[in-house]
Amino acid sequence: MRYLAILLLAPWLLILCWAYWAYPKNMPRTSGRRLFDVVALVLAASAAVQGALFAFDRAELPVIGQFGRASGAIWQQVLPALYGYGAFTAVLLLAMLLRHWCWGRLR
Repeated sequence: MRYLAILLLAPWLLILCWAYWAYPKNMPRTSGRRLFDVVALVLAASAAVQGALFAFDRAELPVIGQFGRASGAIWQQVLPALYGYGAFTAVLLLAMLLRHWCWGRLR
């Protein structure tokens, strides 16, 4: 159950990885840029997993109430997905800005 949120989010994260890798097409595709892109994608994936695990451990389970234990327990999966997605996009955004700063003005 710990990895369910990131597993369900994985297809969208893979689409974002592909978009980061493929665009923009007008930047030079040197080996240095490709190495930078690989490192950025690995860091983004690692940040997503770490953020999801952190949120899963911090999510409070609801107390047993009138609707039983199941009410509100969805947040134990929603919160990790939000943290994981936020960490992933933050790392990719920083990488995109740095990539543009380094290789964008070489045209």
